[in-house]
This record gives sequence, structure tokens and C-alpha cells, in this order.
Amino acid sequence: MNRVVHPIEEESFRRLRARLDTSPFPPLTRAVVERVIHSAADLEYASDLVMDEADLVRAHAALHAGAPVVVDVEMVAAGITRRETVCRLRDAVAGPGLTRSAHAVRLAHAQVGPGALWVIGCAPTALEELLALDASPALVIGLPVGFVGAAESKAALRESGLPAVSNVSEKGGSAVAAAALNALLYHPAPDGTPSGKPEETL
Repeated sequence: MNRVVHPIEEESFRRLRARLDTSPFPPLTRAVVERVIHSAADLEYASDLVMDEADLVRAHAALHAGAPVVVDVEMVAAGITRRETVCRLRDAVAGPGLTRSAHAVRLAHAQVGPGALWVIGCAPTALEELLALDASPALVIGLPVGFVGAAESKAALRESGLPAVSNVSEKGGSAVAAAALNALLYHPAPDGTPSGKPEETL
């Protein structure tokens, strides 16, 4: 079943494109840029986001083939309405030199193994822990927010060479991280079928 787009969303994207020409971006990059901007009403993301179209194409194929989606916090999960996600934060505990978010990443990695899509929108320590693991992800959407560690963890993600969506600045957050994943979910698979369950409302 195709996703039903609310008229308010259609008008929002029309206004976005009237203010910003996104046509030079390749298809999946454009989809991610537009949906992130739409989620935050922040046009600066057009120049702040960093991604590679070839990575997105491979991640899109993995996602539509049923690859697991792992999130760092429930707020990210709440924004992803068309796919079940894995979040182990409730099971995690902090320890010496280990935050709950980092422990949750360890638990999730043990559960899903390689090939997952990781969506990190809150905790820089979650992203740092993921980079320390041999996770072999299909994609890392690394968009944690904050003045401590956020920009640095995203820079480390880009330096890692892993397939990724990140941004240069300190901004980010659960809503924009979920939006980046949703852009790949909403973009049709090569056979024209949508991914995940139909969405009831915006």
C-alpha cells in the first residue's frame, strides 16, 4: 500500500522547494536533505549534511530487503512509523567509563549483528561506541545533537569510512535522524513498492 501524503505535508514541501532548489542533488540525497529540512524547518541542513549517493543506494536496497533498523533512543523510534526498530536503552546500565547509551549499542549489536542500519540522533557516546565495534553496518545515520561531543563524534564517523549520513555542525537530534531514515523508507524500491507498513497519519 502506498503512503498517503497529507495536504499539509505536500504544501510544506512545495514551500521548501520554492525557497531552496534541491534539484541538483541526486535522488536519494535529495530525499534525505528535503526530509531533514522539513523535519527541522532549517534550510541550513542543505549545506550541513554529508552523505554519498552510492552509500545511500546500497543502504536503500538493504532497508527494502528487510535489514534491521537500530536506534539509540525511543524518541528516534517514535519518528520511524513504517518499520519496527531495535532500541536496547531500557536494558542498558551505565558503568565506569560506559554510558547507558553506549551499553545499549553493545546490546543491540550483539542482537542484530552486521548489516543493520543504525540511526543515532541523541547520544554522541552511542555513536562513539558504534565506531569502536566491528558492526559492518549497511548505513550509520549519525546525527546526535549537543555542545559536548556531538560534532566530534560525527567527524569521527566521517573519518571512519563507514557508509553514513552525518552533519558538520553541533545540531541534529531525534527528529532529524528519524527523518533521514524515513526518507529512505518512503523512497520506492526499484520495483516501485514502498517499504514497511502503511502510515496512518503524519
